[in-house]
Amino acid sequence: MGIGGYKIRNPNEIHFITFAVVEWVEVFTRSCYSDLVVESLIFCQKHKGLKIYAWVIMSNHLHLIVSATEGAHLSDILRDFKKFTSKRIIKAIQENHRESRREWMLDIFKS
Repeated sequence: MGIGGYKIRNPNEIHFITFAVVEWVEVFTRSCYSDLVVESLIFCQKHKGLKIYAWVIMSNHLHLIVSATEGAHLSDILRDFKKFTSKRIIKAIQENHRESRREWMLDIFKS
């Protein structure tokens, strides 16, 4: 990704996208956080024009094979997905008092 967002050169093509967690923190070892990713993907499918062909959530990163419906912009969808989902995950970590890594993760995510 360059400055200014993803460079989607051909918006009609299918793209392989990877998102890594800051510092490769293994956030998704807890299903409560990976479930938030799945919920956000479903929302983007239903309301933003995201077409998902394949996906996998690993312990600290996510792979997607995606495209956008006609008239939708994949770069905009991905930007919104990342912004919304990261805020939801951070909020969930903040509110999860049973999370043994809470302070450590929140400290890393501040940077």
